[in-house]
Amino acid sequence: MSTLTRSNVLSLSVPERIQLVEDIWDTVAEVPEAVSLTDEQKAEIDHRLDAYHQNPDEGSPWGMVRERIRSGR
Repeated sequence: MSTLTRSNVLSLSVPERIQLVEDIWDTVAEVPEAVSLTDEQKAEIDHRLDAYHQNPDEGSPWGMVRERIRSGR
């Protein structure tokens, strides 16, 4: 396996770098137990979950948000 350097990353196009970050994030998401949360982060998640339960139609699904970001809208 080769070492990924800052120079290697910066030589990628912006879409390629975004894809790299998404790929890295996916590997982190596969092992959620390896990521510990602070009490503040847990409280924020609870707060957001409560807000969702109070108004589940508020906001947009992740797929729509991602598409808006990618299309520049």
